[in-house]
Amino acid sequence: MSEDALVNTGATRWPGPAEAAVRVRKMQNKLHCWATEQSGRRFDDLYNLVCDPAFLVVAFDRVARNKGAQTPGVDRATVAKIGSEAGVTAFLYQLRAQLKARGFAPVPVRQVMIPKASGKLRALGIPTVADRVVQAAVKLVLEPIFEADFAPVSYGFRPNRRAQDAIAEIHHFTTKSYQWVLEADIEACFDNIDHVALMDRLRRRIGDKRVLALVKAFLKAGVMTTTGTREGTITGTPQGGILSPLLANIALSVLDDHFTRQWQSMMATVQQRQKRRYHRKANYRLIRYADDFVVVVTGEKEDAEALRHDVVDVLAPVGLRLSPEKTRVVHIDEGFDFLGFNIRRMRKRGSHKHFVYTRPSRQALASIKDRVRVMTYRHTLHQDPGYLMEYLGRVLRGWANYFRHGVSKRIFTAIDSYAWERITAWLRKKHRMGWPELRRRFCLPGTWRLAHDGQRFRGAASVTVTRYRYRGYRIPTPWPPTGDRA
Repeated sequence: MSEDALVNTGATRWPGPAEAAVRVRKMQNKLHCWATEQSGRRFDDLYNLVCDPAFLVVAFDRVARNKGAQTPGVDRATVAKIGSEAGVTAFLYQLRAQLKARGFAPVPVRQVMIPKASGKLRALGIPTVADRVVQAAVKLVLEPIFEADFAPVSYGFRPNRRAQDAIAEIHHFTTKSYQWVLEADIEACFDNIDHVALMDRLRRRIGDKRVLALVKAFLKAGVMTTTGTREGTITGTPQGGILSPLLANIALSVLDDHFTRQWQSMMATVQQRQKRRYHRKANYRLIRYADDFVVVVTGEKEDAEALRHDVVDVLAPVGLRLSPEKTRVVHIDEGFDFLGFNIRRMRKRGSHKHFVYTRPSRQALASIKDRVRVMTYRHTLHQDPGYLMEYLGRVLRGWANYFRHGVSKRIFTAIDSYAWERITAWLRKKHRMGWPELRRRFCLPGTWRLAHDGQRFRGAASVTVTRYRYRGYRIPTPWPPTGDRA
């Protein structure tokens, strides 16, 4: 295959992961460029790409590298089991044959209930490995097309975007007189998306009826509950599927498009925003991460309250509504929690100036303390001290890496102090020893810094706190805007 040729959907040779990744990336570049240059274009003949060996190889590789690769669906098959029994190539060959013959049919997902921070349970749907591979292949085809249409105000489950970008944008606007915040959450978003409305938004870009039928089949596959009964899925897309986040973003793009149109038509320039403020009209900006979003507002509290009703009207056609418990209007001086951060404007110590600070929320602090406490309970006394320190260090550093772009240094030190107290109490219980012996055996010479076999315990405070630069509209997609053209 030449570098400029289309993907050869009739190829019989299965490429390796590296070769397949190159071929898929080239095709994605083309799809993204075509979608960007022609905003109204509907794409046909995409089903052959879903069946293409390169796309299936890349899809399987992503499924195999996922941390849930060893979690089985209703057929009890895992990636390791497939590799040891049938073999990956034979598995993909059979899967491709089913797709090309239009004989592939998704099976119900296996329901797993996991606890939420609120104490409630969240239902996750675990598809079979075959369904995951096909979903990943469909996502490889659809994502570059819809990324050309997605507004820059959304950050969740999108390539090259992360939670810190959403926090940086909120910080950027709240430091520029956007003092009122509509903090909102969509109630059971993944469970309530209207299938008809979602398919209508898909048809705006996708003309291949075979791909549309495949997506609809995944939506209607049903759920095998924990009690062993099968339930149909009239609405929603099962949370846990590879394709579900992309479908949710497509459905929620109705909210992004609504606010983006208003921003571009009435508030895009400094002059427009100043004119609106002169006439006592509010300026506002949406920042969304998956089903959590905020609208920052200049003006009065009533302006933010009015936007709540606007949001309700926009979400209603896609079957979604706001959660009454998690939706409220707050002033930036009161502060609010978003994506684990607490964002609040406060007076800087030693001055009369006020700044917007972002730091870990109380809930985030309670969560990491719970992790430390569970790992240092009495029932863990059988573990090796070196393993405990190494594991807790990785947990604390991983947690701190997420929050390192906030005002977090003192919080990191406080978390390490809490971990020090728990670990030393654990060591004293395990070895039944006093403080002098503990200092001699488990601390660096002449200090109280924990160590084991000469390796110092490194917790959250070892992570450097750095500033995260607001990237605005400059966040690139993985596919260059001037990709290869046929």
